[in-house]
Amino acid sequence: MKRKLGCLGVVLFFALVCCAGPMTMSMSASSGSGGASSSVGAAAAGIPARMLTAYIAASEKVRSYRPQCEGMEWAVLAGVAKIESGHAAGHTVSARGDVRPRILGPRLDGSGAGGNTTAMPDTDRGRWDGDRAGERAVGPFQFLPSTFRAVAEDGNGDGRRDPHNVDDAALSAAVYLCGSGKGRDLTKRPQLEAAIGSYNHSSAYVTDVIGWISRYKSEGATPSVKQVKGAARTVVTAALGQRGVPYSWGGGTAKGPSYGLCCSPGGSSGDQIRGFDCSGLTTYAFAKAGIALPRTAAEQAGVGRRIPASAGVRALQPGDLVFFGYVPTENGTIHHVGIYLGKGQMINALRPGTKVRIDPVSVMPDYAGGARPW
Repeated sequence: MKRKLGCLGVVLFFALVCCAGPMTMSMSASSGSGGASSSVGAAAAGIPARMLTAYIAASEKVRSYRPQCEGMEWAVLAGVAKIESGHAAGHTVSARGDVRPRILGPRLDGSGAGGNTTAMPDTDRGRWDGDRAGERAVGPFQFLPSTFRAVAEDGNGDGRRDPHNVDDAALSAAVYLCGSGKGRDLTKRPQLEAAIGSYNHSSAYVTDVIGWISRYKSEGATPSVKQVKGAARTVVTAALGQRGVPYSWGGGTAKGPSYGLCCSPGGSSGDQIRGFDCSGLTTYAFAKAGIALPRTAAEQAGVGRRIPASAGVRALQPGDLVFFGYVPTENGTIHHVGIYLGKGQMINALRPGTKVRIDPVSVMPDYAGGARPW
């Protein structure tokens, strides 16, 4: 639901949102700065943010189930899901990852519809495919019910294994593609082709999927979070999953993107844009780790262990909040916040007209330190 508020003035909304850059920022910070190439992100390649979150999480979690599997990347899962369902195109994916309406393939009765030539009897009594008379592929990864039952894992920790949930389906697909026993090495082209071929016994299918994998790797390179642990990993993964979501002044809640407010100090309104401003993005990402942050950047600077600007960017760790302020030692002057990614970069909702992306911390001139909320 959109929030309808009039433009009540710069001072009021600066106090409410407190997430605009300096008034000169739009002139001093180029959109083509050091993080621009990676800021395009997978979302720009047509992957919805919630789906990308599931792929990233599954590619990391699969090591707990197939520890000897090598080379499982989010792009592999994205390539399969692109061909199988277009990333759940035309369907709604909830914050919990549930896909509605359910994605169901044609009944596999050998009729030739949808390319099926072999009749398959029902194996799930309609539990997942709603069809007691036959078998249908189900969910965004189009599992056969019998296959899903063999590899099903709980990707979102809710105690259920559901092929119509993107977290469960993505993790289960990762387990399946990794293979059993010692597991595959998907960095080797023959083993990658074998994995995809086991998903669908078609050389054309393998070629199509590998083509999409290559595209996603080149257009949506996502930094690895393998070395990030605990709550910080959850925060970073959640924020990375929102790359490509539009900036919306006043937008974003603990539940995800939302319509924003009117108006920024530069006169930009977010009330027609569903997305995040800087502190909306941090609020969302930390909520995924069970940490409730206050809504404004200045207030967030008072949460947890404060890392002074004098300690330098090297004192930051992935998952830390990164602040920018007119007076670095005074939290009340903080006007912008990002999430530190590592190697001098942050995940950032920079300003109106941009999208959530990866930027160097130096994209803004008034670094004011950070905070570690855990």
